[in-house]
Amino acid sequence: MSNRIKILLPIIFSLLLATGIFIGAKLNFSGQHAIRFLQSEKKSSDKINSVLNFIEAEYVDTVNKTVLEEKAIADLLQNLDPHSVYITAKEVQEMREPLEGNFEGIGIEFNIIKDTIRVISVIAGGPSETLGIQAGDKIVKIEGKPAAGVKIKNKDVLGKLRGKGGTKVNVSIQRGNSRKLIDYTITRGTIPIYSVDVSYMLDKKTGYIKVSRFAETTYEEFLEHTTDLRSKGMQNLILDLRGNGGGLLSTAVKICDEFLEKGKVIVYTEGKSHPRETITATNRGILTDTKLIVLIDESSASASEIVAGAIQDNDRGTIVGRRSFGKGLVQRETMFADSSAIRLTVARYYTPTGRCIQKPYGKDLQDYYSEEYNRYEHGELLHADSIPENDLLKYKTPKGKIVYGGGGITPDIFIPLDTSGRTSFLTDLYVKGSLNQFSFDYADKNRKAFSKMEFEKFRNTFTVDQTIISDLFELSYKMGVKPNPQESESSKRLIKNLLKASIARQIWRNEGFYPILNEEDKAIQKAADLFNTR
Repeated sequence: MSNRIKILLPIIFSLLLATGIFIGAKLNFSGQHAIRFLQSEKKSSDKINSVLNFIEAEYVDTVNKTVLEEKAIADLLQNLDPHSVYITAKEVQEMREPLEGNFEGIGIEFNIIKDTIRVISVIAGGPSETLGIQAGDKIVKIEGKPAAGVKIKNKDVLGKLRGKGGTKVNVSIQRGNSRKLIDYTITRGTIPIYSVDVSYMLDKKTGYIKVSRFAETTYEEFLEHTTDLRSKGMQNLILDLRGNGGGLLSTAVKICDEFLEKGKVIVYTEGKSHPRETITATNRGILTDTKLIVLIDESSASASEIVAGAIQDNDRGTIVGRRSFGKGLVQRETMFADSSAIRLTVARYYTPTGRCIQKPYGKDLQDYYSEEYNRYEHGELLHADSIPENDLLKYKTPKGKIVYGGGGITPDIFIPLDTSGRTSFLTDLYVKGSLNQFSFDYADKNRKAFSKMEFEKFRNTFTVDQTIISDLFELSYKMGVKPNPQESESSKRLIKNLLKASIARQIWRNEGFYPILNEEDKAIQKAADLFNTR
């Protein structure tokens, strides 16, 4: 946005809020023609459009009315609450892809390693798999133009490889150490986006499912995973909603429905122009007898909080972790002719006991979004007694358990943020990309041997020894990570775990990554122990 337009925006809102006398004084300064212009508009109730037309017609330089209009609407909504927003047509499409459960492209997961696009995995059933593109391949040309050694960015790759289904893209691939390039013409197709990241059995009775978002396909995915786990003997379930920022209410309700008996309240909504609407469980639940623990943290929001609140308030399971984000505003989306939209808050979400999920907010959005950081500063992420409890917002579940309102879902069992071994050195290994690059290179070098191996064999027999650690640190040094013997020793256990999990991900994707990573997860360990002690 140009500086000139930025300067104009406060003027627009000054005119909207000003009295008629104030407007008249401004117009007298602008001349007689301007006075006639405003008089022709003043009968209209659409002040925003009048001001924009006035600026477009009379301003000393040419301005982009569309840009001014979109910014004015966005700022207007921003002054209502943190989640009422204006969304451009392009943003609408980008935001819907993860909720619709698919996008259109060539069907690969990639990383940019050593300034080269490396195929991490090929999505089953996608266009790339059909043509024989493999994990480890390097995409060195796109449409005949170099794509390696040109400082290409992730957004550039997405822009070149994604596209409308049925259209074609030409790529040249280098496989292994061969200098000969393989040319492919890939016809783009519909690629699924999965929202259930992984599921597996922790022990003979306990299953684990991680859900990253609530999209249109999440419920069907969830049923497939739970059906598989039940066939393996699952009697207990850990449902991991940590880091899940929400999604579709309808999907959250369907998942709750599988755990609750008919007639149990899942959630209700209420607003000034929207009378109370209560959603209850039906009689179709297949998991009503499964013992349940739900994991949440400070990044669990919206639909995740609806699930956690419904389970907690109905005494259906145990909530473990840290207080959730506190997003409980219901948005109604209205589309414009140009496919842009506004999402306006029309009601609030309430848990079955009557707790409002939404945390307090004022006019300062920076304060609202930095509240999560403030929790850390105030010790809430480390100590249970730092979680605010307002006796005026105290509620009881049917079995007499005390739960608190005031924003977010407070867990039944608190798990502090695990800071042990999380040093600046470990952060640098991540941020500067050396751990990821080393994992890919190591897996790529041993891909043939690993691909012949069952994951469980890898998990039980592969060891990250000192030689591998030394090779990682050598690469890290070349990539700008300064050696720190004290911190590297402090983080050694985590480095070994992350490295082994990351190598496994290159071969077995999430099904290899999470089972190894979770071996060091204290919240999962606590949840599993709870099942075993009850």
